[in-house]
Amino acid sequence: MTALNILRCRINLVWKDKVPVVTELGLPITATQTFVECPRDLDVLMVPGGMLGSVACMNDPEVMTFLADRGSRAKWVTSICTGGLTIAAAGLLKSYDANATWTISHLLPLMGARHVDKRVVIDRNRMTCGGVTAGIDLGLTLAAKLRGEDAAKRVQLIMEYAPEPPFQSGTPAQAPQIAAAIREATPWMQSQARGAAEAAGKRLGISL
Repeated sequence: MTALNILRCRINLVWKDKVPVVTELGLPITATQTFVECPRDLDVLMVPGGMLGSVACMNDPEVMTFLADRGSRAKWVTSICTGGLTIAAAGLLKSYDANATWTISHLLPLMGARHVDKRVVIDRNRMTCGGVTAGIDLGLTLAAKLRGEDAAKRVQLIMEYAPEPPFQSGTPAQAPQIAAAIREATPWMQSQARGAAEAAGKRLGISL
């Protein structure tokens, strides 16, 4: 969202009401528009991540109805991290290439998507990405689509985005033992995500 803010795009945070919502990091965020106030036709629908929040949204009929409706007309439907599960559960990734954060990206096919293991995946007007830092890549890619490559390059420079990670352990392929340990340490969370994905796939009539 930082990239779009630098471009001076009009950004609205949308939720059912304007009661502050606490993120996984404990930060309160207040919506600027409710579902009812949100325009019917959007240039960009962007769904963020957060594992338990994404699962809750996947199981919430009101959220699913809202996303399916706005996503059916949005010029771009995008997601970051576990947000890929959320838009998939709303039926917005059926027959689309897509990605999400590595811990749950394998669940995308349960809801009709084709999982592609890339930081940013574009399929027609769908743009999805992996976790956290891949969201910066998506923001810059989307900026180029909206305002052109030169504008996106300017944003990248303003952000001073020239990553040099201190460790080569940013993907499961680079750190398989750590990835396995993370999966083994989060069985409940994994089961919640799978259960929500399976329920969504059933609603969407997906058969594997």
